[in-house]
Amino acid sequence: MNSPKIFAVGLGLKTTNTKGETLEVYYHKAFVRSQNNSELVDDFVRLCSENIGYPGGNTTLSVNDYTLENLLEIFAKHEGTSSFLKGSENAHNRIVITILETNSTAQNVEEVYLKLSLLSHRAVKPHEQNLDGIFGILPNIAWTNEGAIDLEELPARQLQARAEGRVLSVSSVDKFPKMTDYVVPSGVRIADTARVRLGAYIGKGTTIMHEGFVNFNAGTLGVSMIEGRISAGVVVGDGSDLGGGCSTMGTLSGGNDIIISVGEKCLIGANGGTGIPLGDRCTVEAGLYITAGTKVLMLDTEGGIYGQQKARDLAGKDDLLFRRDSESGQVVCLTNEKPIKLNHELHNNN
Repeated sequence: MNSPKIFAVGLGLKTTNTKGETLEVYYHKAFVRSQNNSELVDDFVRLCSENIGYPGGNTTLSVNDYTLENLLEIFAKHEGTSSFLKGSENAHNRIVITILETNSTAQNVEEVYLKLSLLSHRAVKPHEQNLDGIFGILPNIAWTNEGAIDLEELPARQLQARAEGRVLSVSSVDKFPKMTDYVVPSGVRIADTARVRLGAYIGKGTTIMHEGFVNFNAGTLGVSMIEGRISAGVVVGDGSDLGGGCSTMGTLSGGNDIIISVGEKCLIGANGGTGIPLGDRCTVEAGLYITAGTKVLMLDTEGGIYGQQKARDLAGKDDLLFRRDSESGQVVCLTNEKPIKLNHELHNNN
């Protein structure tokens, strides 16, 4: 087979319900084929092809003893580590290999979780994968202190726990788990881990405070302060600050098909927000939400009005300051002369 075509591979441990249906997969190892790990992926796929009949395409396979032992040798060769579920027969029966030959639409839970894991492992960046249709594949699950549980099986599990003198705590009912139950990226601080979903991409140096939220296929590319909401599909550039309670309009909001992004060294003030892509060094003042249809008065360097535009016409442009005129209440835009600087000590999260 032509292994260079392989997009991604993963070695994981799945959870199933009593019907044998997969609820979620924890991918201990997940890689895309890149310059840094192409040989690892080639060895991984070659072993699966020769020993467990990998037929090509996007596939999830079970693992036999021989294959697992040899996979661990591959990881030891390329990464210097080979620890994976040694001495656990029960877990061994749930080990899966997922191979994505192409970055096409996911067909099952195993493929979706690999793609989400690749994002949170920083193996790919937001919008580099095909995530179409994943909501229809992912089951709605009770996320508990004992792991993922099928909602139909939850009452029986709760009763069993009580009978055994335990309390089964349900932290959420959702299609997505929190990221930190699967991966904690290096160099980050997350004050409330329940507010960051698996599939978030969190750049090294980012601090996410208690009210900060990051959805899947979204996140920060570098050092950022997040006290607001990064909605699905939104990417925030290095050095930017999202103030308390602010928001960004996601690609899932109101049929919006525009990819919203925030450039480098931007500031969205407390309770403000944007529904247009912002270029670098832009500021939206506190309490102001910019949408594509917002009418904006354009001011020159002397404060004089020289025209009016809709905010969509300013999308992606650098060095803009959006604020409301204190007398008229109209939204105005002028050159931003004071780009923000984050406190480097605050974001040294080693």
